Amino acid sequence: MYGAFHIGRAALLRGLNFWRRGSAALPLLLGMLLLMAAGATAETTNTLSDAEIQGRALARKIFELQPTENSTNTGVLKIKDGAGHKSEIRFEMRVKAELTNWYAIFTTISTNGSENEELMVAHPNNNKISYGYGGNRAARLESFANSDFSAGDLSLSFLYWPEQKILKKEFRRNCSCAVLESTNPSLGTNGYSRVVCWIDEESDGIVQAEAYDVNGKLLKGFYPKDVKKVNGQWQLQSMEIDNVQTGSRTRLELDLKSP
Repeated sequence: MYGAFHIGRAALLRGLNFWRRGSAALPLLLGMLLLMAAGATAETTNTLSDAEIQGRALARKIFELQPTENSTNTGVLKIKDGAGHKSEIRFEMRVKAELTNWYAIFTTISTNGSENEELMVAHPNNNKISYGYGGNRAARLESFANSDFSAGDLSLSFLYWPEQKILKKEFRRNCSCAVLESTNPSLGTNGYSRVVCWIDEESDGIVQAEAYDVNGKLLKGFYPKDVKKVNGQWQLQSMEIDNVQTGSRTRLELDLKSP
């Protein structure tokens, strides 16, 4: 939700094409895309609007690409909380690819002897995502390593929701984008009510995303940031998630190394 992060364009603001079929180049977030829920495709298309049909098709186009090779990468989470306090947490991310299943494992790297935190996201062939946690499960469900990234953010679980709709087409960050709205069918006291993504129409990469709380108010913004050219490919080097309600921010930076 990972070795290299592939970008299909030589410029970040042209949109992030995180996937290429058969490549080991995997993104942190888009590498965690899900298959549709079992009941999501049961509804016949003649009951859906054109915007809903197009939205489901776009989500499926993205999440049908899956990793084909194992990979490992490291990085750092740079966290600034709402009071301005800063901290850094190193982590390792691994992808294990199998014929019908694949797994993504995020593990913090302790530097002071404290317990490492681990989050595993499993994508089995029954099309249902599942999470595994090391340590206090409840705490890690809402926040990985006390950052602004939740388990749902790292897995892009909103693409698992059955309600997908194209709201409009517009330019965002110099890209011609389709604006995809994902709506949560089962609201609780936590989580998102909906997520809006600006997806570059040429690369099918997410240029920007916004998540809204259960009251419909903007909660988080996701922004790809820096890129680096490795082995002839432009790869995502850093991304940010801002919590606009708490004022906190987490910047994820990868250790991309040229040979």
